[in-house]
Amino acid sequence: MSVFTAAADQSVCVHLPVLGRDVTVPLVTGGEVTYAALDYAASAPALQRVWDDVAAYAPYYGSVHRGAGYLSQLSTDLFENARRTVAEFLDCRAADQVVFTRSTTDSLNLLAAALPADCQVFVFETEHHASLLPWQDARVTYLNAPRTPRQAVETLERALADRDPHGPALVCVTGASNVTGELWPVRELAAAAHAHGARIVLDAAQLAPHHPVSVQDLDVDWVAFSGHKLYAPFGSGVLAGRADWLVAAEPYLAGGGASRKVTRREDGGVAVEWHESAARHEAGSPNVIGAYSIASACKALTEAGFDTLVAREQHLIAKVRAGLAEVPEVRVLSLFGDDAPRVGVISFVVDGWNSSHFAAALSAEYGIGVRDGLFCAHPLVRTLLGSDPQAQGECGAPEATPGEKSLSAIRVSFGAGTPDEHVERFVTAVKELVTEGAKWTYRTEEGRCVPAV
Repeated sequence: MSVFTAAADQSVCVHLPVLGRDVTVPLVTGGEVTYAALDYAASAPALQRVWDDVAAYAPYYGSVHRGAGYLSQLSTDLFENARRTVAEFLDCRAADQVVFTRSTTDSLNLLAAALPADCQVFVFETEHHASLLPWQDARVTYLNAPRTPRQAVETLERALADRDPHGPALVCVTGASNVTGELWPVRELAAAAHAHGARIVLDAAQLAPHHPVSVQDLDVDWVAFSGHKLYAPFGSGVLAGRADWLVAAEPYLAGGGASRKVTRREDGGVAVEWHESAARHEAGSPNVIGAYSIASACKALTEAGFDTLVAREQHLIAKVRAGLAEVPEVRVLSLFGDDAPRVGVISFVVDGWNSSHFAAALSAEYGIGVRDGLFCAHPLVRTLLGSDPQAQGECGAPEATPGEKSLSAIRVSFGAGTPDEHVERFVTAVKELVTEGAKWTYRTEEGRCVPAV
């Protein structure tokens, strides 16, 4: 039976069950309220389906690939079936490899370690640090933030036209911004990359939980994403795509599982023959539960139907944006403009408010969890705020006094598990805080605003 039910508005449907939906939290003003988790862009709650699948498997947990016992054989089958499920979810090519990692950050660092010698990397300054920073050992060209999707493609085309056409090159691009939620023209950027002899990796951390991702349709060479953003918070991620650079590279980690055969040499050393499969970069005992949870989430989202999920999310986005538009003091951050397609990630600033103060009041007085700061995308947020690109900052809120303006922002994010009531409460809370002010006194503690006690 589908978890979705028909509603008066056919674009609206019931949210997917997630853990924590009934958790209550205390308010500084007294009483308790059901927690509104609106920080999906950082970590999405676990789908109930994922939790149930993991709980059912847990008693049968065993080592994989080398055990003769029943539980080891069962776990090996489950682990490799998870790999196939992820490949189907991403619509991978037949020869592509699916490597299980710890996260998007781990996936992109793995790919960075596998780059051919003298590879040139092109990356927009708008990327999350997970896709902005791993390329430090390569020749990196950082591209300025574009203001339209067309400009993004044109900027990349100009940069690629100036490169050495004979050497290897890689383009790294996000699918959906973790700051603005805006969708990037991935297919067009991939076409531009390939036209100039470059490859492209897609950071799908914010895209995969909200939209279908087809390696073949987008024509990307690799995709990276994290389980904890895909409703599977068990410490696993994925790098999926072409095998040749991965097979040619030294293993990301040296150890058991990555090695096919190890022998002593006559000179007293050790000779190693490494696997050429995905196992080459999966040394050590793999995170079987993490991989299985990702596969479970992939199945749950596929069975729910992305058409339905996208329609419902657009309904929530419209509610939030319409509510924020009614507050003149609120400025929503955007690269591509109000009409740009986006996922459920919206960042904004409020005139006269320090972002940490505003987020603290949402939590303490309304039971609403959002994110504030620079969102591990410092160059992008500084560009959107018009601040000094060399200004210092951290992923959290910088030191500031409550009520003072700060060069950071507030981010609200949601997804398949978000009920309408949570976004409605958020909009109401924003309006009340702006018009009436905070009901409590706050102080700064280690760079963050917290309720004074």
